[in-house]
Amino acid sequence: MAKKKSFVLRLDPEVFKALEKWSADEFRSTNGQIEWIIQKALHEAKRTPKKQNSANE
Repeated sequence: MAKKKSFVLRLDPEVFKALEKWSADEFRSTNGQIEWIIQKALHEAKRTPKKQNSANE
């Protein structure tokens, strides 16, 4: 499994509440929903990172 980078994210409480509801509606964790949103935005902006070989890590 690839390592994941941890960081602090500060959100307005109302935004976080809406995000939690959206996550629950789609049967995802809040963290999973944030990752999905970011991946979707990267794809739409044609900025999806290229896959790296595990030998390069």
